[in-house]
Formats: sequence, C-alpha cells, structure tokens
Amino acid sequence: MQSIIVHIANEDAIVCEVDELPDPKDQSILVHNLRKRDGKDVHYLDEDVTSVVFPLHRINFIQVLPSAEVSEVVGFVRE
Repeated sequence: MQSIIVHIANEDAIVCEVDELPDPKDQSILVHNLRKRDGKDVHYLDEDVTSVVFPLHRINFIQVLPSAEVSEVVGFVRE
C-alpha cells in the first residue's frame, strides 16, 4: 500500500493508504486507514470506518509520501 496525504476542498488534509494511485480517467479514489496528519481520528467519520470512497472532484491535490522500501538518499556532505 502507498501512503498519501489527501487535500480535500474546505477540509483539513488527511493521511491514508491506497492500493494504487488514481489514473487521470478515474472519477473516485478508495482510501484506507484515514487519520489526520497528527494521528487523530477524522471527525466526520464513524469510529468503525476503515475505508472511504472520495469523488476526485472534491480533492484539490494528493501528496505521495515516500515508501519505506525506498532507500534513504544521501546528499552531498560538506566537511
């Protein structure tokens, strides 16, 4: 699963996971394990909800977080 930050119109950003990123032709996105950026529950969801389908027209943009599989990039070090 890929971790992303979803910026929904007129709402706080949420952190969640997706099975795959949406294609340009998609109309909605299925996300899992929603939480606020600080780890708290999302106030407009019931306690037992683990997955939500959002229409893409309500989403301003999506940030893709680096996965754990990607090795850490080491930049130039000045001595």
